[in-house]
Amino acid sequence: MLSSVHHVAIICSDYEVSKHFYTQVLGLAIIAENYRAERDSYKLDLALPYGGQIELFSFPEPPIRPSRPEACGLRHLAFVVDSVESVKQTLEELGIPVEPIRIDEFTGKAFTFFNDPDGLPLELYQQ
Repeated sequence: MLSSVHHVAIICSDYEVSKHFYTQVLGLAIIAENYRAERDSYKLDLALPYGGQIELFSFPEPPIRPSRPEACGLRHLAFVVDSVESVKQTLEELGIPVEPIRIDEFTGKAFTFFNDPDGLPLELYQQ
């Protein structure tokens, strides 16, 4: 059946802002960038470590998707990191607000949350 997640697709409100965030702030490498004139849409494929991808899309005037309070649907996107504390500090030095670090009551692992430019909740989860 299923063997892994291939990609997560994210529609952004400001393509250049989100492109900068995911490539320059989070450090994801660009696999491919394409403009689809018939849809007036960019599609940016970004490489995640160990083979997964994020597909970043732009569309003219996408509707706002509620994410809080706990809307139905995708809740957040979590990234595994070697040190939650270190990545939290780096993000905060770049001016990105990050929630206080918490400990998962079931695994004992550290985790925290921050948001992408459109408010999509992103999680850092200790390796």
